[in-house]
Amino acid sequence: MSRHGRRWLVILLLGIAGPGGLAPAWAGSIEATAARLIPNEENYVLSAEFNIDLGPRLEEIVTRGVPLYFQLELEITRDRWFWPGEHIAGRTLNYRLAYVPLSRQYRLSGASGLSQDFAKLADALRFMGRTAALPVAERSALKPGETYQAALRLALDRQQLPKPLQLDAIVNKEWTVDAKILRWQFVASNAGEREAH
Repeated sequence: MSRHGRRWLVILLLGIAGPGGLAPAWAGSIEATAARLIPNEENYVLSAEFNIDLGPRLEEIVTRGVPLYFQLELEITRDRWFWPGEHIAGRTLNYRLAYVPLSRQYRLSGASGLSQDFAKLADALRFMGRTAALPVAERSALKPGETYQAALRLALDRQQLPKPLQLDAIVNKEWTVDAKILRWQFVASNAGEREAH
């Protein structure tokens, strides 16, 4: 390859890798570490814990005032020989995380009316990563003794990013937040705890 060709190859590679050079991009991740479906008097309720790591690029973006949106999704299905993965119940919960420059705090809000301020981003993420007693299905929807499958995920909603950032989020791995799905099987009962394992 000519000297001129090598120079253009280096420029191209640096452009793809970004200002950090050829070092691999550090993507974030969200992973459920525990989940429980517990029947109470009226409903099955979800309690769950997540480890949330946004990665340096998204942490910088939210600190500069760009709000980030997240979606918690739980689906309960039942397998039948004639209908695999029959939807039984589910729940979706949305969060908005934003930095408020006037108060120098991070505000976490949700569709359920939740709104709380935090001095540190880590505290806001820790709070969002804990779900307690969230109603997900009426008890009558699940028959005692029947086996069900549950799938749980907390993910960054990239569609809610400002339009110019949506394209960057598609092509740039630094924007990637790997949202792992936790799946488990349980038998419905009248009492007791059903925990993911």
